[in-house]
Amino acid sequence: MADVELSPTEWVHDQTKTILETGTTEGVKVLGRPIVLLTVRGAKSGKLRYTPVMRVEHDGSYAVVASKGGAAEHPTWYHNIKAHPEIVLQDGADPKDFTAREVDGDERAAWWERAVAAFPNYAEYQTKTERQIPVFVLDPK
Repeated sequence: MADVELSPTEWVHDQTKTILETGTTEGVKVLGRPIVLLTVRGAKSGKLRYTPVMRVEHDGSYAVVASKGGAAEHPTWYHNIKAHPEIVLQDGADPKDFTAREVDGDERAAWWERAVAAFPNYAEYQTKTERQIPVFVLDPK
């Protein structure tokens, strides 16, 4: 994956660099919580991009929450996943292929509950925005 771009956002860049240098997501945390590393294809550029997100796992599937800290707009990676749902997720030292799908209704509610349990700030972020924060479920290929 030589043609992968790191985020221009300093803390995201630094987290990603640490994961790439150590070969694992172990020990890399946001606000004391574990993360996983996504490799997604850019919706417009087609370039591969690394995106560290909070670790929300259940029975071998994962959720990623497009919260952007409660901002009014979705994070850029939301559009990338919508355009290219085939992604790589690294949890620990083992990257695997997944297919992402945006969920709603009861399935979203169940995953939202898991996400808030994994990272309680998500509940606060939802109160800061008019939009319903999207949740993707990543199923192993």
